[in-house]
Amino acid sequence: MLRVGLTGGLGSGKSTAARLFAGLGAHVLQSDAIGRELMEPRQAVYAKIAAHFGPDVVLADGRLDRGALARIAFTDGRVEELNAIVHPAVIAREAELSEEIRARDSRAVVIVESALIFETKYSETKYSETKYGETKYGGLHGASGAGWQDRFDRIILVTAPEEVKIARFVARSAAGDALSNERRAGLEAEARRRIAQQIPDEQKSALCDYVLTNGGALTELEWQVDQLWPLLQDAAR
Repeated sequence: MLRVGLTGGLGSGKSTAARLFAGLGAHVLQSDAIGRELMEPRQAVYAKIAAHFGPDVVLADGRLDRGALARIAFTDGRVEELNAIVHPAVIAREAELSEEIRARDSRAVVIVESALIFETKYSETKYSETKYGETKYGGLHGASGAGWQDRFDRIILVTAPEEVKIARFVARSAAGDALSNERRAGLEAEARRRIAQQIPDEQKSALCDYVLTNGGALTELEWQVDQLWPLLQDAAR
């Protein structure tokens, strides 16, 4: 089995790349989807979030208010508090699912789609409170012995120009609705805040095995995925 990390900043198109790999036969695990599942009522992660952030992040029906939680995390600068609860559980679940796939298919290519492979402090078994580094982006935590090196055999980075990333975030957030100038400006500012909290692509690319560029037409990304897929299959054998 080959364990592949697929990463990229907000709006890079890593989810699109993941869908393309899935169409070729890869087993794709989406960190965001796993996180959402673990944040449902009656899950341990849900209980920890509700206890830590208080009743303001819980809706009347008992579900988490994801909008309020995002505002607290990103706008109020408490994202690392949320990560400390969610990341270890998500990574542990990914490891469990990967082992289940391995048991069924020893030659499987398992791709974990995650925006924060390098940013997170946490590994599947234990984590450290050591700070990432001294740069304003946090550096690359434990670059010589980080948890991501134990989790993955290969890393793929999906990149796109920053303005393209921002435009994609705005379009996704609008969901087809017309935006006022004020609303558009707010979404653009939110995108920039989130991008600023992620390690720049230039730093990540040095640690990745493959880089896919996704600033143009979908066919360009499709071609790159098609070229890479046989290499991943060979490595899985």
